[in-house]
Amino acid sequence: MTTGENQQDEAVKQDAPASTGSNGMDGTYRPERSVLTGQVKSPYKFDPLSPYKGLLRRFFQIHRNVSAIFGGGMIAYVKALPPERKKGLRSPWSRMFAFLSAPLVKKDIRNLPFPVQLRKRLEMLGPTYVKLGQILALREDILPRNITLELKNLLDKLPVVPFEVIREILEFNYKKSPDEYFRYIDPEPLGSASIAQTHYAETVDGERVVLKVVKPGIKSLILTDINLLKMLGKFLSWSIPQYQPKRLIDEFCKYTAKEVDLNNEADNAETFAANFADHPHILFPKIYREYSTENVLCMELFEGKKPDSDMADFLTDEDKELVIQNGAAAIIRMLYKDGFFHADLHPGNLMIMKGGKVGFIDLGMVGRFEEKTRRQMLYYFHALVTGDIEGAARYLTAMATVSKGGNLNEFRRSVSDLQRRYYLHSAQGDFSLARMIVQSLGIGARHKVFFPVEMTLMVKALVTYEGVALALNPKLDVPALSQKHINDIFREQFSTASLTRELIRGTPELIDMAVRLPKLMADGLRTFEDSVNNRSSESPLDGLRSSVLAGACIVGGVIAIVQGGAWFIWVPLFLLAVLFTVFGR
Repeated sequence: MTTGENQQDEAVKQDAPASTGSNGMDGTYRPERSVLTGQVKSPYKFDPLSPYKGLLRRFFQIHRNVSAIFGGGMIAYVKALPPERKKGLRSPWSRMFAFLSAPLVKKDIRNLPFPVQLRKRLEMLGPTYVKLGQILALREDILPRNITLELKNLLDKLPVVPFEVIREILEFNYKKSPDEYFRYIDPEPLGSASIAQTHYAETVDGERVVLKVVKPGIKSLILTDINLLKMLGKFLSWSIPQYQPKRLIDEFCKYTAKEVDLNNEADNAETFAANFADHPHILFPKIYREYSTENVLCMELFEGKKPDSDMADFLTDEDKELVIQNGAAAIIRMLYKDGFFHADLHPGNLMIMKGGKVGFIDLGMVGRFEEKTRRQMLYYFHALVTGDIEGAARYLTAMATVSKGGNLNEFRRSVSDLQRRYYLHSAQGDFSLARMIVQSLGIGARHKVFFPVEMTLMVKALVTYEGVALALNPKLDVPALSQKHINDIFREQFSTASLTRELIRGTPELIDMAVRLPKLMADGLRTFEDSVNNRSSESPLDGLRSSVLAGACIVGGVIAIVQGGAWFIWVPLFLLAVLFTVFGR
């Protein structure tokens, strides 16, 4: 077993109690209790300083694996050299470094392609690095495609925690026996991932639920890794600032730290449920707060199928169409209306139920678009599905951050060319919106133009949506389906009622501007008069008075509309603004 694999096993056992309890004469599990208080001892024994206490040990474990990654990469590079470059003294430094690196790499990994070596090493390093690899798998704007394809095969699993330890965790969190809350808990887990494992249970009231329990030792391990990753981010920002590694790592650390507190997942589930309260066919699990804590989440059991090969036998043709429509409506609404979306969406986190209902689970990782970014994403996606090439390039560019030496104009031209090629292929049915967005981000990296991390998470949601929809209907026109739902949101966003709400929300700022307007006008006129007294015949301040008056008329007209003023009040104000602008000097 490798060092990395040993570390994973230790992560599960770390901080576990010295004794996991004993079985009584009746076979009932009895966890270890304090001699003084009689209470169950903590299965976590979480110490706020524990992430720092294990920092040095974990640093050397990571150092060994990272060194092996670099060594394996050099070995793979030398093996890929043409035969003529391996003869004599050609490529001496590369060949020597590969020879010296060989002892660092296990024999069973050494001869594998480098992308496979990288994936296996990330799996050895444990849950934090598996999740980091899953995020990097989406970053085709940073990494070569052969690496991102391999990273999509990362296994997010750790050894199953014995049920006796799970019972002890439940008793510690509930401060009493779980039998007082549940009449049955299945000892066999439904699933076991890196951070938590899930069990089927029935409450004393007969509710069928799922219990999600954080594994002991995982929290300390992840917080230690986060501290080390932040140090790495600072170093990489100094060495390769053009790729903005610190921002990427900080965003990843923020998402991962939230995942180990199940209260966040409970909050997310309830937020999603509230957002989709008007859509009975899009479901999120009900949270049982009375049975949930930071380390235990009790939620509704969804009875359905994952989007796999036997899904076609489970659904009628009518249900398939409903699933496609409901899934598209859910994803597009999350992304472009609410700006609050499932950031770890893959087929394993979807449940397809009879009646065409779609359920979303595993809601610990969510993405949020700020209002400005959400609007830009809405405009961008609308332009994509309607074939507005120049508009899509313009809106995408508006969200970009340009590094030193970046070329925004070249990026815009390259993206426009890419979109034209995609639209030409769309007639052949070979068209993927998600793939086009991913390639656009890749073009950005070549021109040192980068985008918010949330955009890569958005792509993951779109890829899942496209994949499930095409599995149900291989002949589906995904862009046409997307256009239907994005148009619905577009019309809603720009309806009279929506625009009125926006104006009302902006009323305080408008009133504040109206209060300050006389002073602004007086200052502007004073500046204008001073310029008239001292200007030449070609003064650049010509027309300032009319510009100020036109602006005042526009502001007055907006205030009149917001306050419900009659049309004969605000229409003349806008007409005066036009006259001042056109004829003013």
